[in-house]
Amino acid sequence: MNTATVLEPRTAAALTARRRKTKTALERVHEAIARLRREKAQVSVAAVARRADVSRTFLYDNPEARAAVVAAMTEAGERRIRMLANDDEHEATWRERALNAEEALKAAHAEILTQRISIGELLGQIRDLQAEWTEEAIQRTTTENTTLKQRIRQLTADNRTLDERLKAARSNLRFQDRRIADLEALIAPGSSPD
Repeated sequence: MNTATVLEPRTAAALTARRRKTKTALERVHEAIARLRREKAQVSVAAVARRADVSRTFLYDNPEARAAVVAAMTEAGERRIRMLANDDEHEATWRERALNAEEALKAAHAEILTQRISIGELLGQIRDLQAEWTEEAIQRTTTENTTLKQRIRQLTADNRTLDERLKAARSNLRFQDRRIADLEALIAPGSSPD
């Protein structure tokens, strides 16, 4: 027997086993990359090697594995760049909102200070007014007010009485004027007595 013929079936079996093992390792590499993408984890040679349970050397030496890792890292890098750009835009809007809020807060503090000053001035005026009006002065003013109200009621009643007298006097005056006119008509020359 020829040693070359004996080695050939063994070599063929070893090559088949190696291809199977490589194929299985490549499937694990693709699954690991897919899992890292789903988890939004960082894709790197070390991370893929750990998740796929393969060596880093396998990832560098196998062209298909290397291409898959490079493509995943490139895609992740582009996604990261897009996310950073979105983060920058998002951060800019937050920065703008923060500046607007800070500006509104300053305006609110200024308004509060103005209101406090006004309140202080008004409280001072109230204290001044309260200091001017002693209990005795308040009692005297209340008594005077009551007296004036009674005087108004009395004057209103007197006014009503005088109005009624005036109406009666005018009525009497009209009656007297008619009576005088009748008497003058009787005395007038040329008129005859009844």
